[in-house]
Amino acid sequence: MKGGKSKANSSKADSRLAVKKQTKKGKKAAKDPNKPKRAPSAFFVFMEDFRKEFKTKHPDNKAVSAVGKAAGIEWKSLTDEEKAPYVKKAAKRKEEYERQMDAYNKKLAGGEDDDDEESDKSKSEVNDEDDEEGSGEEEEDDD
Repeated sequence: MKGGKSKANSSKADSRLAVKKQTKKGKKAAKDPNKPKRAPSAFFVFMEDFRKEFKTKHPDNKAVSAVGKAAGIEWKSLTDEEKAPYVKKAAKRKEEYERQMDAYNKKLAGGEDDDDEESDKSKSEVNDEDDEEGSGEEEEDDD
């Protein structure tokens, strides 16, 4: 009886493992280095200025966490009128980002591929590189 119970439990465990393996197989798509960076929020625009001020007031403090905490406290204490210039700058950057993304998406839709680097090389050069890699494997097989 004990053996029967353990087999039933092990089959359940195996099915759970199979589900976990299936979910881990999905890989993220590679990031395109030409894609524009996302526009920063108003807080991050504020952080740019705050970091400069913080470094001048606390030159010996190297901790990133201390800067972040101090900036968060400062940001929360600002009124809406004091935050307005940062919100305005963030909105401008967002508009610029959207323009860049439109141009980027049009470029992708236009059919331009990332194969431009390979197209500069002649096909014989590409084949020569493949032969060099493959020739080492053939020599190992012959031994």
